[in-house]
Amino acid sequence: MSIQIIRLFGDPVLRTPAEPVVDFDRELRQLVKDLTDTMMDAPGAGLAAPQIGVGLRVFTYWIDGELGHLVNPDLELSVELQDGEEGCLSFPGLRFDTPRALRTVAKGLNQFGEPVTIEGSELMARCLQHETDHLDGILFIDRMDREQRKAAMRAIREAEWAGGPTPTVKLSPHSTFGRGM
Repeated sequence: MSIQIIRLFGDPVLRTPAEPVVDFDRELRQLVKDLTDTMMDAPGAGLAAPQIGVGLRVFTYWIDGELGHLVNPDLELSVELQDGEEGCLSFPGLRFDTPRALRTVAKGLNQFGEPVTIEGSELMARCLQHETDHLDGILFIDRMDREQRKAAMRAIREAEWAGGPTPTVKLSPHSTFGRGM
């Protein structure tokens, strides 16, 4: 296993748009493994590379028993919306209602550079949108209306992990990518 430290809200890497992957090599396959191992250990429904300090457009997901990853995603969103509770590994223990498109088609590549299309509704659609947002430097609290965001920020300030001393950060073996650090 190659479990990495998950960056928490307030870390600038979470607000930095990730760079497209151009090299489909052993390092990318190791990044996908690191993301998968870290997500499964957390446990979570998805994890984007910036959440472990790597500024590349890659994420993993684990939804309804389906484990996968997507590189350089591009989304098509339905006009129909859903509202529901959403959490994030970078906001441990907190969940908030967040509006999202009900259905999503995500197109991208796998770790070998082969085309992939993922169609999802409800939870899968929510996950695909959430993780792609991470790659764009957008956090789920940014998708909330003003009142909900104020309530979320209050809960974040009161969370045990917020506002304390900066944790010791283990550098990812992928820091050679030099993006978003």
